[in-house]
Amino acid sequence: MHEIPVLITDLAILLTVAALTTLLCKKINLPSVLGYILAGFLAGPVVNFLPTIEDIEGIEVWSDIGVIFLMFGLGLEFSLHKLAQVGGPGFLSAGIQAAGMGGVGFLLGMSLGWGGMNSLFLGVMLAMSSTMITMKNVEDMGLKKAPFADLAMGTLVIEDILAIFAMVVLSTIAVSQSISGWALVQRLGLLCLYMALWLILGIYLVPTMMKKLRGLMNEETLLVFSLGLCFLMALLAEAIGLSTELGAFLAGSLLAGTIHAEEVEHLITPCKNLFGAVFFISVGFMVQPAMIWQYLWSILLLSAAAIVGKLLFLTVGALTAGKPLAEAVPAAAAQTQVGEFSFIIAGLGQSLGVTGTFLYPIIVAVSVVTTFTTPFVLKFSRPLVGWLESHLPKPWLAALDRWCQLRSRQKEPSDWARFLRGYFGSFFLYGILAFGAVLLGVRRLLPLMQETFPDQIWLSRELTCLVIYLALALLLPAMLRVRRRFFTALWLEKVSSRVILSALMVLRLGVAVLLAVAPAVLIFQVNPLWIFLVALPVVWLATHSKKLASHYLEVEARFLANFNERKLAARFGQGEGEEVHQWLTEQLHVITLAVPAHYAQDGRSLNDLNWGHRDHVQVIQVWRAGRHWNVPEGRWIVRGGDRLAVMGSPRQVENFCRQQAKDGLSQIGELMTLRDYVAAQETTKDRTGHLLCYGIQLEKNMPQVGKAVRESNIKRDWSAMLIGLERNLLPMPTPDPSLTLRAGDLLWVMGSREMAAKLLSLGLLD
Repeated sequence: MHEIPVLITDLAILLTVAALTTLLCKKINLPSVLGYILAGFLAGPVVNFLPTIEDIEGIEVWSDIGVIFLMFGLGLEFSLHKLAQVGGPGFLSAGIQAAGMGGVGFLLGMSLGWGGMNSLFLGVMLAMSSTMITMKNVEDMGLKKAPFADLAMGTLVIEDILAIFAMVVLSTIAVSQSISGWALVQRLGLLCLYMALWLILGIYLVPTMMKKLRGLMNEETLLVFSLGLCFLMALLAEAIGLSTELGAFLAGSLLAGTIHAEEVEHLITPCKNLFGAVFFISVGFMVQPAMIWQYLWSILLLSAAAIVGKLLFLTVGALTAGKPLAEAVPAAAAQTQVGEFSFIIAGLGQSLGVTGTFLYPIIVAVSVVTTFTTPFVLKFSRPLVGWLESHLPKPWLAALDRWCQLRSRQKEPSDWARFLRGYFGSFFLYGILAFGAVLLGVRRLLPLMQETFPDQIWLSRELTCLVIYLALALLLPAMLRVRRRFFTALWLEKVSSRVILSALMVLRLGVAVLLAVAPAVLIFQVNPLWIFLVALPVVWLATHSKKLASHYLEVEARFLANFNERKLAARFGQGEGEEVHQWLTEQLHVITLAVPAHYAQDGRSLNDLNWGHRDHVQVIQVWRAGRHWNVPEGRWIVRGGDRLAVMGSPRQVENFCRQQAKDGLSQIGELMTLRDYVAAQETTKDRTGHLLCYGIQLEKNMPQVGKAVRESNIKRDWSAMLIGLERNLLPMPTPDPSLTLRAGDLLWVMGSREMAAKLLSLGLLD
């Protein structure tokens, strides 16, 4: 019989002791994480009267896996949508806390005589709370659904991201022994670039792959796929200078936006619980009574400063963000511990040789003390809120209430907000991909080519440039493409707006020119003017290519569908608290306008007026002399006295009415959804002239599949107007003419009885 490995014996000891200590903690109403730390102390190298583990390195490997599992699980619960939802308050709260505790830690370190570098590292370490410990405490106390939990988790995730940036800053300062501004900007810029590039590619690729493999996914394959993605992204993060923890969290965040998120979370929970327990147990190994006794007063001082300081700064941050006192204080109380990221930062300081050996055990002791006290502070937070509400001056409380109401008031985004969101969304999406293509080509592909062709330097450079410019030819035109949805309304609104819009267009063009010139300049050191003269017409031709425009629209549609997959799928739910799917006929709205008798544009056709291209609205009905016409064609002549039914989104219709009021068009009746507008016609006597609207699912064998909207001949073959489509539940009102139609698209078409007859004859209506 072969000998049992030491690791198995150690796990038997650890898990047995942990079972006893966690049961004890549960009995006296303490979080299980405290039981794990106590088990690590009892089974660790310090305590000799109990069985002691031998393979500490093996347990540390399990501990590292535990951190990855815990961060992956956190990412699954905290999608990018959720991060965006708490982003403002989370960033504000985390920023105030990090700045405040960083300053407090630095001043305390200097007052204790530990020197500048030790004090700097101490300040950063005290600013880091523990995502895992907070999450465990909140779960164990049954507060996962409490109003403050989302704020606390959002703040902690942002703190973890800030910790990554802090590590970059500290390592740069430690290596140079000074603050080198340019080196710091370079490293932080690369970090931001890699994270953005990673998320963009991940959102585009991961959900798409899971959709294609949906038929092959059972519980086993889904678990293996998810964990493979988790560990792969952790390794990639380590390879590009980030942390494995951040990589695992980002992997979870990518899956959190898919429809498989809840199933993946259910499948990995046993693994997360087991390996996470080993991580918390390993923290107990680092408790050293001798070192604690030597620095006891310093540890107590730092622990008290961490608890009080975090409670104060996090509460102030949450209140500043507009959160009520009853939510701000518990959210702060849940984060009053020093987290495991502090251990990583302390280890960084030791590995670089810039901090004293005493700092690591001290911060571990502070972490253990604050971990023990966090549950009590969290339980005390509710009485603290009551005490504050009864003792704070009434004018202060009234001012806080007014501030919370002001911050929480939801306002409909303005045209500028919507335009800038779309402008910078496209700008950053394709700009980051283009910049990443240049950077990866110059830094990674070029050295690889030079190794492959060591005697042919020019060939390696030419091949690298060719690959980079092929990527830029696809990305830069998309970045430069102008979307006129809100651009036209803003351009026509004010002359001053035109200056800003022109500046934004010039900015985007300038960035595109720099990206186009950069590869040749960096690789061949040629004159950038010549590259600019060659690249400009190429980019212009690519920008005006209909085929490439179709490709860009496909990419963007898939990206948006993947990013919103879980959110869109939830709209089909009928359960309590779930959204009900809102069809495109409920998103488009119709308004009726009266054309004045002496209309300035009398005699012009709809094509000449260009309302569809300029204002993004469509005329769907016209009344004249007691008769009406459905879906008039572009050559229809508008006359004084006509009544027009105009369709678009609420904001587009509102902008159109405001613009046309200058020419005398007046509104008749109320704005209503297209669905209600079509249904209202059923009460009219002339049923033969009803406006009809249907949703048609495209099948693989239908002639429209694979064709651009402008080439689909829907108007000719169906006698219908395409008003929008839904792809993977993503609504696309008034789709771009270059968009390629795909099997599975739900086309929304509008017309009269002639359309219905053709659809029936083709078997497209039941």
